[in-house]
Amino acid sequence: MKVKGSTIFVITLLLLLALSGFIFFKFYFVFGDGVKAGELNQFMLKGYVFKTYEGRLIMSGVRGRAAGAGTSIESYTFDFSVENPAVADSLMRLSGKTVELHYKEYLGALPWRGMQKTVVDRIISVSNSPVASSAVPTDW
Repeated sequence: MKVKGSTIFVITLLLLLALSGFIFFKFYFVFGDGVKAGELNQFMLKGYVFKTYEGRLIMSGVRGRAAGAGTSIESYTFDFSVENPAVADSLMRLSGKTVELHYKEYLGALPWRGMQKTVVDRIISVSNSPVASSAVPTDW
């Protein structure tokens, strides 16, 4: 009887450790981080239960010549979420401007963190914009 109880305890403990590891790697492990640059197309606060900041960056690119085709211009979108209210407030004022954003990429999205797996944590630079210094805080 004593062996059966300790076996159940060990199996339960291993299952809890496995579940904890899965949750950590799926939702909290930073899979990648980097910088994206482009025109801030839209930025909004949205959600039914958890109101999160969501945005879209438009990155332009030039596609080279394929056999029999000319050069074309394409645009790529980068959808992201923002956790930090100070960064979100700054991005609200920068719609339509060219920005460089630092982001972290997770393997899964959490509803209170945002709808996207990529979360912008700071603004690196703003270019070609007549933004007043009070609109963009210096403590990113």
